[in-house]
Amino acid sequence: MSKKRAYRSKARDLYTSPLFKKNLQYALKLQPDQIFILSAKYGLVPLDEEIEPYDLTLNTMSAKEIKEWSEGVLSALAIQTDLQEDQFIFLAGAQYRKYLLEHMMHVEVPFEGLTIGRQLQKLTELGNSVDDR
Repeated sequence: MSKKRAYRSKARDLYTSPLFKKNLQYALKLQPDQIFILSAKYGLVPLDEEIEPYDLTLNTMSAKEIKEWSEGVLSALAIQTDLQEDQFIFLAGAQYRKYLLEHMMHVEVPFEGLTIGRQLQKLTELGNSVDDR
């Protein structure tokens, strides 16, 4: 279960795990047009949207539930982006991207297959190298 604040917060502030914080820092340094959080409860969430804390993860959901969640995320993404033309970079776990990637033409998953510890190490290294650009 990811670590979260116990009170309503902007999505960027609600999640408090070291992995989330480093992923967000990395994403911000890439300076994309948009950054979204994939929330098990709320779906596609803009960074500054205020949301209530919750205790839910896709990691305990059935494949059917994850597919339904993914359909909602894809619908929201299709309103905000061009799924066939835009470039997407996923920093989310495998369950969160499982049924999304097949609907996008240009996708990167920079830390695919890495353990959380290795992701943290890589993000720390990349944080330093992105600063040096």
